[in-house]
Amino acid sequence: MITGEKREETLLLTGYARLPSTITAYRLYEVIGIAVEVRPDDGEILDADCSLATSVARRFVRDIAVGYKLSDGIDGLVQEIERRYWGSARKAIIMAFRVIYEKFVARKQGKSPEQVERKINCET
Repeated sequence: MITGEKREETLLLTGYARLPSTITAYRLYEVIGIAVEVRPDDGEILDADCSLATSVARRFVRDIAVGYKLSDGIDGLVQEIERRYWGSARKAIIMAFRVIYEKFVARKQGKSPEQVERKINCET
């Protein structure tokens, strides 16, 4: 529903990565999906969600991501995940955020979503 108040225009970026076959989320999804809502100018992550099996893990990933600015690069976010997230899906979470970062950079360079998807699919 549209109200009289206009919301700031944001972007939805997604990233996917294969999960380890030994964890519950793999049995449910096989891949982790992470979706983030970002500001287009600086890539500040305003909201995030992922397909991990427990609400605690989903909230934890969200809390790490929200507030991070993709314009600062991906290394800071990766370091924070490596420092704080000790679950078995850590590598997959990092890979999914790397895909999100690549999409953010590609958009800044004026590339289409289809060009980015082709590039990512060729690399995986």
